[in-house]
Amino acid sequence: MLAACDGQSGDKQSDGAGQVNDDMEQMESIEGKGGLSGKLDISQRGSPMLETPFTAPDGATVRLSDFAGKPLLVNIWATWCAPCVVEMPMLDKLAAREKERLKVLVVSQDLEGAKKVEPFFAKADFAELEPYTDPENGLSFGFGSGLMPTTVLYDASGKEVWRVIGAMDWDGARAATLMEETLSSK
Repeated sequence: MLAACDGQSGDKQSDGAGQVNDDMEQMESIEGKGGLSGKLDISQRGSPMLETPFTAPDGATVRLSDFAGKPLLVNIWATWCAPCVVEMPMLDKLAAREKERLKVLVVSQDLEGAKKVEPFFAKADFAELEPYTDPENGLSFGFGSGLMPTTVLYDASGKEVWRVIGAMDWDGARAATLMEETLSSK
């Protein structure tokens, strides 16, 4: 089963900040094809976007608020995280399918930044995803899950709707339902 990678795997370092929210009243298990599994967490619903800086593909410093105006799906991942890598083609398809209604942003937490991520993207040849990087792991620590992948959906006004801690079948029926709840309420 592909669930999630902890923040201490591979070349990743963690200071222990952020723990998985175990308030079961606000979390739902999600199972998908290929053994993908994660937890849907609504405990942060209504929280504003993080203002943590990270790096755009062109080297510019950006923040999540730079993408406000339409719903934003932010996925933190790493090249060494198997469930993260499995999700990437599905996230690319989602980005292509919903590009008029949703921005999908994948932000690598690899400590080597673009040096590690650009070859991965070149090999994968994604249609819509772009190689954003966060080698300081600011988003990972800010989201506080301690696991990758972690994916957070913000509405058009920049408020958190939900997050998935662990892997998700982004081509599956549950993902489609969750996305439609936000995207149809534009």
